[in-house]
Amino acid sequence: MTRTIDAHQHFWRYEPAEYGWISDEMGVLKRDFLPQHLVPELHGSRVDVAIAVQARHSLEETRFLLELASSSGRIAGVVGWVDLCSPEVEAQLDELAGPESAVVGVRHVVQDEPDDEFLLRADFARGIERLTARDLAYDLLIRPRHLRAARTFVARHPEQRFVLDHLAKPPVRSGELTPWAQELRELAEHENLWCKLSGLVTEARWNDWRPRDLTPYLDVALECFGAERVMFGSDWPVCLLSAPDYAAVKGVLDDYAGRLSVDERAALFGGNAARFYLS
Repeated sequence: MTRTIDAHQHFWRYEPAEYGWISDEMGVLKRDFLPQHLVPELHGSRVDVAIAVQARHSLEETRFLLELASSSGRIAGVVGWVDLCSPEVEAQLDELAGPESAVVGVRHVVQDEPDDEFLLRADFARGIERLTARDLAYDLLIRPRHLRAARTFVARHPEQRFVLDHLAKPPVRSGELTPWAQELRELAEHENLWCKLSGLVTEARWNDWRPRDLTPYLDVALECFGAERVMFGSDWPVCLLSAPDYAAVKGVLDDYAGRLSVDERAALFGGNAARFYLS
């Protein structure tokens, strides 16, 4: 039987200086979020395991996530951070992503880089080549303004496994689909890119959205990637900015997936994440 996998969630021990991106309006996030807090949520939503994803640019945080993974049977893998632009990236990967490591991928918070073409830097490309050589995935965290650069970036690395986080954060609050939808279609033409159906509630009006507000964006994602290249991600605990709890976020996708076949639902809720990250 296919395990149900949450392909995207976070842990941290909250320290204001370390998590400066958590602003005053994000007060619900200003506390610790650890496996003992996640496990009841997984159990209540019938989710077996999760992929823990980095939330800051820090080797120390990657080590922290690996420690959590070693002590919790509910963490199936870690998407950590290494400095892909550094000449020391090989040594960092040797330390953190060896054969017995729980690291299954790497992420950089490109959405916050001042250079909209950060993905196209030569030193970043060399770092991506090191991931390809080690068969590690790369999580692509961008905003709609980065989609054109992302298309060039993904095309330059055809052997690298990429997954797009949060559908590139479409303009859910305004309800607009263009030009995001067309640019996503063009990006999705590259079959080495997959997509997480995650993060949409946070792009909606916080605590003032309905599932139907998200449906057009999910429709575009399924059209672009097909059921074989999408995966469920809760984005817990960040989702709590706009949703009452974990179950509400998963419930949106549970209801949406009612239009899919049994095999497609199994792929969305675990099979695809297992193939992408764990096989």
